[in-house]
Amino acid sequence: MRVVIQRVREARVEVDGEVTGAIGQGLVVLLGVAKSDSRKDVDYLVEKVAGLRIFPDEEGKMNRSLADTGGGLLIVSQFTLYGDCRKGRRPSFDAAADAGPARALYEEFVAAARARLADVRTGVFQARMAVHLVNDGPVTLVCDSVP
Repeated sequence: MRVVIQRVREARVEVDGEVTGAIGQGLVVLLGVAKSDSRKDVDYLVEKVAGLRIFPDEEGKMNRSLADTGGGLLIVSQFTLYGDCRKGRRPSFDAAADAGPARALYEEFVAAARARLADVRTGVFQARMAVHLVNDGPVTLVCDSVP
């Protein structure tokens, strides 16, 4: 499982012009699911996202987590995170999970995040989405569930 984490001042996701999720200050997580992923990957990355100390403390040091700040979390499914661009000009998505298993793990990720954090919003799985965000910092990190 792979996530791209962006610290934001605000963000929203739209499907067919309708806002499906919006947050103020917090994190946007783009979530990709690989064929080999399981619930263990979900648990690891939800804890990582909630606990990463990437928000400033009173001295301006990145020392506070999303759980500490009470900020929002916007989760957007993105199978293209497993696009392999090493050969040719067209990415291969062979490592990405098929839609059924990916949806199940995406939904488990959302449920686990909601159990851990107060403000969790989402896009729509497998929909064509427009993601609007104001990156804060900018701070952008990539985390994988397995090294």
